[in-house]
Amino acid sequence: MEFKDYYAVLGVPPDADEQTIKKAYRKLARQYHPDVNPGDKKAEERFKEINEAYEALSDPERRRKYDQLREQYQRWQQRGGSGEFDWGPWQTAPGQTVYTYTTVSPEDLEDLFGGESPFSDFFGTIFGQPRGAPPRGPQRGRDLELPVEISLEEAFHGTTRSLQAGTRRIEAKIPVGARTGTRVRLAGQGRPGIAGGPPGDLYLLITVLPHPQFERDGDDLTTTVSVDCFTAIAGGEARVPALDGSALLKIPPRTQADQVFRLRGKGMPRLERPTERGDLFARVKLVLPEALSDSEVETIRALARERSVRKKG
Repeated sequence: MEFKDYYAVLGVPPDADEQTIKKAYRKLARQYHPDVNPGDKKAEERFKEINEAYEALSDPERRRKYDQLREQYQRWQQRGGSGEFDWGPWQTAPGQTVYTYTTVSPEDLEDLFGGESPFSDFFGTIFGQPRGAPPRGPQRGRDLELPVEISLEEAFHGTTRSLQAGTRRIEAKIPVGARTGTRVRLAGQGRPGIAGGPPGDLYLLITVLPHPQFERDGDDLTTTVSVDCFTAIAGGEARVPALDGSALLKIPPRTQADQVFRLRGKGMPRLERPTERGDLFARVKLVLPEALSDSEVETIRALARERSVRKKG
């Protein structure tokens, strides 16, 4: 029988505390979970090793027994490892108290690996067979979650994604107005049921990527509109970028830099009521005209001097 170095599997030292072991387990389990690596047998085997190592080290009694065995095994190796290691004192006799799951339920393990045992012979010999038989009768399949990233434009118009869920390819529709944190439910697209039970559901966890031009707050958008100083002083119009084209904004006289204007109904569609929309806020950015003649510059200087005199008077 092959000895398992559970500390090496989790990448922690033998004197690691409970929190260090738990943190290492969670990080590795997320990385190698079969739902994240569909069809990857190497990732599946790695996940089994990680799960088994944490089952052995997360319980104080099991860890104490394992540490004693590990120490004895290392001494045997240091003596040259001649002959067969005596596993007898460490075996759990049939009928003795058996171990109970601490990481995932028997149903989840059955769902992930079917009738195949998720634990090695080493684990079963040292700690006994797991308590809890596989579920009997029809059982609903487990729900799945998949992260999906979309652009702000895709959130505005709605979009589709071709996704791999296990061995299946799914065309998923993402609704108009989706935002970061939106969960899109695809009924019956999760893991297959057990013993003829119905399949679970698939949930898409949406993240809307940052946009270079717009900031989103709920269903409202904020952007920047460039206004030349003449328009800001005398009033006029400016084009404001929008996700469905552009909008014409009336600029009143004496408009200041960073002044914000609201364009009602030009923001994002509302998720539950896509015919309604949030607002678009335009923040003014003052810019100088690109080509000023010498006479125009002189006129501005004269105005500045006149204004300075008025202030002093």
